Amino acid sequence: MHSLHPLFFPSSVAIIGASSDPERIGGRPLRFLIESGFAAPIYPVNKSGAQIQGLPSFASVLDIPGPVDQAIVAVPVAGVEAALSDCIRKGVRCVQVLTAGFAELGPEGRALQDRLLALCQAAGVRMVGPNSLGLLNVDTRFFATFSTALNGLQPRPGVISLATQSGAFGSCAYGMATLRGLGFSKIIATGNEADVDVAEAIDYLAEDPQTRVICAALESCRDGQRLRAALLKAAGAGKPVLVMKVGRTELGAAAASTHTGSLAGDDAVFDTVFAECGAYRPASIEEMLDIAYLCATTGRLPLNADMGVVTGSGGIGVLMADHAGELGLSMSPLPPAAVAATLEVLPFAVAANPLDMTAQVTSVKSGVTRALDAMLNHGPYGTVFAYLAHSGLSPQRFASSIEELGALRLRHPDKDVVMVMLSVPEVNARLEALGMPVFADPSRAVVALGAAARMATRRRALYEAGTVRPAATPLGRVDTEATAKQALAAAGLPMLPEHLCTSADEAARAAQALGFPVVAKIASPDIPHKTEVGGVILHLTDADAVRAAFDTLMSRARAARPQARLDGVLLAPMLQGGVEVILGVHMDPTFGPMVMYGSGGTAVELFKDVAFASAPLTPPRARDLVERVRASALLRGWRGAPPCDEAALVDALCRLSEFAVAHQDELASIDINPLVVRAQGAVCLDAVIVKRPPATQPHEEPEHAHAH
Repeated sequence: MHSLHPLFFPSSVAIIGASSDPERIGGRPLRFLIESGFAAPIYPVNKSGAQIQGLPSFASVLDIPGPVDQAIVAVPVAGVEAALSDCIRKGVRCVQVLTAGFAELGPEGRALQDRLLALCQAAGVRMVGPNSLGLLNVDTRFFATFSTALNGLQPRPGVISLATQSGAFGSCAYGMATLRGLGFSKIIATGNEADVDVAEAIDYLAEDPQTRVICAALESCRDGQRLRAALLKAAGAGKPVLVMKVGRTELGAAAASTHTGSLAGDDAVFDTVFAECGAYRPASIEEMLDIAYLCATTGRLPLNADMGVVTGSGGIGVLMADHAGELGLSMSPLPPAAVAATLEVLPFAVAANPLDMTAQVTSVKSGVTRALDAMLNHGPYGTVFAYLAHSGLSPQRFASSIEELGALRLRHPDKDVVMVMLSVPEVNARLEALGMPVFADPSRAVVALGAAARMATRRRALYEAGTVRPAATPLGRVDTEATAKQALAAAGLPMLPEHLCTSADEAARAAQALGFPVVAKIASPDIPHKTEVGGVILHLTDADAVRAAFDTLMSRARAARPQARLDGVLLAPMLQGGVEVILGVHMDPTFGPMVMYGSGGTAVELFKDVAFASAPLTPPRARDLVERVRASALLRGWRGAPPCDEAALVDALCRLSEFAVAHQDELASIDINPLVVRAQGAVCLDAVIVKRPPATQPHEEPEHAHAH
């Protein structure tokens, strides 16, 4: 049994701090449990010892005669620690601490919260909160919350579950869902997450037989590996996970000193991890509920990303096609067999995709379902939309269509039909019982399908953590381009021959040995981005030009950065041709090393045509990373140029990712900008490695405060 199971299925509940006032925080959970008809024993605990809301009350949890499985704590901050101590003596298995005023308020509150956690951990007691809004098990009517949403709403049973840090977000989401008729199985607000966090709640819901779709909301994440594992577990169980991530974290100054660090914002990394683990990040609560509704009603993700549209309006069909193109859905042309079958039934129809039945379809018996049947029988579409205007507003007239649609569903069990029309709840309920979602807005319907199709695609290529041994020796000095390149070359990344020169004459001799033309670059641990100080001179074709370039570069660097340490000038062959890309590594404080790939050059932060992936990379995941960047089209012979060696790029990405994992305890970030990909091979032309300061401590997310 999962350790969170007793939280949702308690055999008895004590409410410590129970109030006779049903509107107070200590009174609401008791009132909601009584009103909902929760069947297990409920024990109000209050020092007054009087009867509370019609139930016998106890001065202490220790006075309750029978066993207590779970305790809900709603006493003032000063009394919480004593209440938990009594719970532990009583043998309570799990507690919810609704009281606020702990780590979200500062160091003193954190110290008290840490003491609560230590008490619970020593006794093997699981704790939700503190600062939690509570939880609900809708199936058993266990409404253990003080959310005022329950004053006017009764959540319906269903197959969607919700785990959220923010109680306000949770009550808003399930309130919106209840008003539109969606049903829930379990809801939990984790609050300050001293013990139970959203990741562990997702892990539990991945096992829960009553949950088919998981919604979640995060403000922060203290254990990236646990979140990864939970999302992958849910994907493996066939359960879509929709995660709303709100809030941003500040990047450290060291990480921001490279292009990679400045581009690897909180959102980019979370988006990457969600995608790698088969989850999806909606843009709004409304979109999250649309996607959850689609998946819960059909009972699965779509067979493929190809969609068909049957409509009585050409304009609506075009609107849906526009959205499909924007969302990466395909709309394959109607096959000849489907065209013939359609025209046999509806000779006046525009037999294409979208299939426009025209208004004349009403003159043909069963015209709509026969057109749908033709598209499902002969087309490649995993999902077919049927736009039927306002047909669902008249249950009596639509009754025969529902029977026909039920038979249609049985004939095509592996494909989905989504209705788009105005309709009344009675019609919606009957169609949903057949596994057919109903949307009033065609745009929202296509957006929901686009998300579901993307999750299905992601599920076929889930993240797999490779094994890389930690480095046997520390990284050493990597604070200049030359030393950074030496470390990367040792890891197998391709480099050109180079010379670090400390005089103009030495530079001239080095250039003669390398062969003209050459490039000269200032070498300084204090100037990571050389172009910002004019620290690069290209196309040097003779010894005199090299001597002059040496003097110029040293003068520019002294003028622009008077305090900078100057190691000299780095000479390298001048490379011609190829496509410039950027490779990088960002050491994310939550999820560890993240590899960046994108369009290279000085404008990388302007265009932000980059993508991220968790390290280490396998060759298939590295190829997928390359595919996600628009500028990768340049690698394939753009406008007559020869195609580039993508295999060499993939190899470089994999080697960089392994280097990052091996040295993750020392690294802050890496830039290779540019890496030039050529017709044969690739080569790193510049590199910046930033190490963590020696005093860097493990990252701690700032505590989040909640407004209930």
